[in-house]
Amino acid sequence: MKAFLQHLEGDKAIWAVVALLALFSFLPVYSASSNLVYVVGNGTTIGHLLKHGMLLILGFGIIYGMHKIPTHYYKGLSIIALPVVILLLIYTLAQGTTIEGANASRWIHLPFVGITFQTSNLAAVVLMIYVAGYLSKIRDKRISFKESIIPLWLPVSVILLLILPANFSTAGILFAMVLTLCFLGGYPLKYLIGIVASGLAVLTLFILLAKAIPDVFPNRVDTWMSRVENFWDGTDGEGDYQIEKAKIAIASGGVVGNGAGKSVMKHFLPQSSSDFIYAIIVEEYGLLGGFSLMFLYLLLLFRIVVVANANTSVFGKLVVMGVGLPIIFQALINMAVAVELFPVTGQTLPLISSGGTSIWMTCMAIGVVLSASRNPRMDEEIADKINEENPLEVLSGQL
Repeated sequence: MKAFLQHLEGDKAIWAVVALLALFSFLPVYSASSNLVYVVGNGTTIGHLLKHGMLLILGFGIIYGMHKIPTHYYKGLSIIALPVVILLLIYTLAQGTTIEGANASRWIHLPFVGITFQTSNLAAVVLMIYVAGYLSKIRDKRISFKESIIPLWLPVSVILLLILPANFSTAGILFAMVLTLCFLGGYPLKYLIGIVASGLAVLTLFILLAKAIPDVFPNRVDTWMSRVENFWDGTDGEGDYQIEKAKIAIASGGVVGNGAGKSVMKHFLPQSSSDFIYAIIVEEYGLLGGFSLMFLYLLLLFRIVVVANANTSVFGKLVVMGVGLPIIFQALINMAVAVELFPVTGQTLPLISSGGTSIWMTCMAIGVVLSASRNPRMDEEIADKINEENPLEVLSGQL
């Protein structure tokens, strides 16, 4: 065991927090999966547990592989991967996968393994790395908005527009994270205000077109609007049924909870093993368990900030914040939905909820953060060379 741990480099606290989250996830996933077995009639509890374990094992393999790659390589790799994820998003949107009778054009089926892959998760990680690379390149330069349209806002817009029709919440979160990263990277605030206004205008136009031509995006816009409207006016709807059951689960958990596996509401709460797993955790482990889980995510946020601050290169700082902050933001949104502080979004709890690609993409982001923590004082000559020259040429030279 000691020999194995010696091969794990980077921030040990991040490794520990991620391992604790992964180990703890087995308990609520095993408990909540009984909903899929006895209510939905899908598989067995042991089968879901083993699948979750295999996904986590593969996820930690991704972390290990990603954290061994020098951080400055990711700038060139993101440029290579960007057109690939755009093609994947186009394919995903065009093929319109249906899962259990519902439109699920955010997923594609992986052949031979029987797992669905959510391409927007991969696109989010790649885009944040790409944006971090661009911002590090222009950090000490005066740049006009016109000069940044094609290299920055064109790829951002294309990816967001391809995600938006099927997954409004992911597109909204990704847009917010890009703006946050641009602000941290020193991009002019006056330009960001214009981008926000443009984004709202595009969203309004999209909703109007979807309402005018409902056959193009069946049910999606109506679903988003009903969730937001129900959240603000307090009327009952599908989302309110989920929130109602989640709040009952949280209230019945009390301070110390009902005990592992003793949740009652898991049999009535849809998506109890994914989107609303936090409610099941509080029901079984109480407020102590819920706040302990929140503490782990906040500790992860603290270590992400520490790693970013320790990096001497601009790209290292920005890429850590770019891929690290969305993990914490997604976790907080998932918890906020369970207590009705936020409309229902369909965002999972990172490293805890059952699922495939959400776990893998979270692990990919963590691997990038750990890569930056391995050598925070990256050779300044390499960092400057990457900023001044073509990242692809530098990457090929380093390889």
